Formats: sequence, C-alpha cells, structure tokens
Amino acid sequence: MSNILWRLSLPLRETIMSHAPIESVLTLYLKFVPATLHCRQRRHRCVFSLAVVIWLMIFQRLQDKGTLTAAVQYVVRGLPPELNPRTRKRQRKHKVSSNTGGYNRARQMLPLEVVQTVSDQIFEQLMAPEPGQRMFLLDGTTLTMPNTSSLLEAYPPSRNQRGQSHWPILRLLVAHDLDSGIALRPEWGPAAGAKTVSEQQLAEPLIQRLPAGAGIMGDQNFGVFSIAWAAQQSGHPVLLRITPVRAKSAFGSVSNSGTDVNVEWSPSRHDRKSHPGLPCDASVKGRLLIQKVYPSDGSAPIKLHLFTTLDVSAKKIVHIYAQRWNIETDLRNIKKTIHLETLDCRAPDMIAKELILAITAYNMVRGVINESAQRTGIDPRRYSFSRVLDLINSWLPHLACLCSEAERNAEYERLISYAGECKLYKRKKSASYPRAVWYRHRTFPPRKPEPRRNNSPGKEKSTSMSANNLRH
Repeated sequence: MSNILWRLSLPLRETIMSHAPIESVLTLYLKFVPATLHCRQRRHRCVFSLAVVIWLMIFQRLQDKGTLTAAVQYVVRGLPPELNPRTRKRQRKHKVSSNTGGYNRARQMLPLEVVQTVSDQIFEQLMAPEPGQRMFLLDGTTLTMPNTSSLLEAYPPSRNQRGQSHWPILRLLVAHDLDSGIALRPEWGPAAGAKTVSEQQLAEPLIQRLPAGAGIMGDQNFGVFSIAWAAQQSGHPVLLRITPVRAKSAFGSVSNSGTDVNVEWSPSRHDRKSHPGLPCDASVKGRLLIQKVYPSDGSAPIKLHLFTTLDVSAKKIVHIYAQRWNIETDLRNIKKTIHLETLDCRAPDMIAKELILAITAYNMVRGVINESAQRTGIDPRRYSFSRVLDLINSWLPHLACLCSEAERNAEYERLISYAGECKLYKRKKSASYPRAVWYRHRTFPPRKPEPRRNNSPGKEKSTSMSANNLRH
C-alpha cells in the first residue's frame, strides 16, 4: 500500500509545484486542491479521493463541532463538481453511506508528504510578494492528546510535584507573518520525557523553510545565540529580545536607556556545549538597543533589551517589536477558534496530518481577511478572526452549490464585501470597571494513585470499604 501511495504522490508533487498562481481565495477553496490532486490519478476513483479527504479534514477544522459525521454528511449531500469531477455510480444515485468508516480509513491512508506539499503550496499562494521587509513572529505552545500507547511513547506526559500527568503533551512552534497573520507549516515534538525538544531546537529547522529574506522576531525565549546564528546562516535578519543578564554577559555592562550601539555576539561556553558544531570563529554582528518602555496596563516602566540585524532606525525597531503580541492572539485563534487545543487523533501519523491541515484551514481564513483588507485598505490585524470564520461557514455551502462560474464570482464578491464589516471593535474609552479573575471552586479533589492490592482477603475488603466511604 505504501508503494502505491508513493507512486501517486510523485505526479502530485510535480503537478502542485508547476501549478499556475491563483488570484482569488475562492479558487483556492474549491479549485486549487482538487486541480492538483486529480491529475494523473485515474486509478484513484473512489468516493474519498485524496482531494476529497484533504478538503474534508480542512472542512472539519472550519466547523464548530468538526466531527467525522459532519464531514461524511457533506459528502452525502453532494460535493461540488470541482472537488470530485469523477463521481462513482453510488454518488450519482445518491446512495453514499453515511457511516464514517470509509472516511476514517481514507484519512489514515492519506500520505503525509502530499499533505505537506499541499500546505506549503497554499502558503506560497497566499504569501503574495509585497514591498518592504516581511517579519515572522516565533512562539510556541503545548497541546494535549488522548491517552494511547503510541502517543504515550511518542509524546510522554509531563511531571510535577503530584506525579505524572495522564495526557500526552506536544510542543508546537509556529511562525506567523507580522502583517497578514498567515502561518508557516509548524514544527513540533515531545514536550517531556527523554526525547524532549525545546522551542529553540524546533526553531532551527523552521527557519530553513522561511521565505527568502524574511525577518525573524522573538521574545526572550528566542533571544539566544543559536537562533541568531541559524538565522544569519540562512540569510534572515533578526529582531530578538534578550534578558539583561544575557546582554551584560555577551556585550558588557551597557544599561543606559537610549543605547544604540554596534556589537558582535559570540557564543558563550554554554552555547558551545549545547551546540558543538559551531565554528571556532562563529559570531553575529548586529546592534544592541536599550529602550525604556511603558506598558499599556499602567504598570512600572521596564528596560527593553533588543538585538537586531535590521538596518532601520531605533524608533522603527521598537515600533515593530511592540506588535509582537499579535502572535499571542494568533495562538488563541488556533487553539480556541480552530479547536486545536486538544487533538482527538490516536496515532502519531494522524497527529501530524491534523496539525498541518489545521494550520492550512487557519491560513484560508487569513486569506479571506487579507483579500478583503486589500480592497478596503484596513489593516488585516483589525479584522475579527472568529467573525470572518462564521461568515465563511455560512457562505461556503452556498458557494459550493453554484454551478455557474459567473454567478459564483458574483456571490464571492458579496462575501468579500461582507468580510469588510467584520472589524474588531475600537474602544473609545477604557472599561468602566476593572477586569478581575473569578476562580472556579473545585468540586472534586485531585486524583491520587490507587492503593496497591493485597492478596489478603480481609485487607482487600477493608481497602474497598474505605474507598466507598471516601466516595460518599
């Protein structure tokens, strides 16, 4: 089976990489993926073809519930002609089963290489060339998964003072465009156990896949020499926040606000120990900026230490770094709105496909936002991601049922015009009441390890009775 899928993926990859540029996001939704996956697949004429499976997995992420049943019902109702032009006999007679077994098997047989190629191509189509320096925000988060033997082995649970957790945990690293919010295909790995990986380790292969010449921006967690060195080797400028202790160790005792000096960053003893492959003369030339900033919440001012290789003014650099918080809202949209906080797959290979296609679904919503922003002149960051997603979920079934290309384009223009109204509310004054956190009272005590069983009948009965008393 793997050889058949590999032979299928070879022409798919050649077709995807040679496909013509796409001008509209509607074409991206309904024509791009099928056009790249239907070519040279005459033997793959089933209900759940590669194009259909990829679309249904994206469709699940766009929906609120996102169940397998909802995706199969989408097929039972009837797929758009562009999505499945070679229909089977049972599709023409509307006798497709509503059971989820066939779709589930097709998801498991979907080649990961095809998923990666489709995701990368959609990213390239959405990242239209624009004048100026592009900056990508780096940040990481953790996701939980079901407790299965394969996932426990690949992603061990974390530990704390109460013992080992129950859920496997995964560390995810993302890179989002500063202006548009479009995300690069992420990197991930175990967050605990013997093979745990840090966000800095995940950042190095991700930097290799960034668009040529794009800049990298990160907080103090990424303000280390290895990130600056990897970016320099790949030709990417950096804007990294570093801790005052690291700044003093690397560049000397410079702590005056308003400092803007040229420095040369050399690896420390710890850097060389953790990265033994660094050359003897490894160094990164850049600028050290120290600026006193005032947080928007009214708290005490802090000194911001920034290392950058950008050739722009210090005021512009501080203004760029002030937008780093956008990555936090992007992660919130991915975890809460796209429902990626807890994954439902039960095998590592399905986890990889779900992660990649979830980011692809997120990018498609961002594509609609950016197309609307180009017409209205509004900053894409001022759009409400959840409102645009609700708009897409309402209009997509209607657009998919239209057979006329002219009618579909006209309806799509209406969709884009309504997307221009999905802006975030601009508060004219502060809230009339202070924000506060209301903690929920715990109803149940924390779970404790079960007592060891004893072969003695009397003691076993006594233990059972004490457990029943605890329950009551």
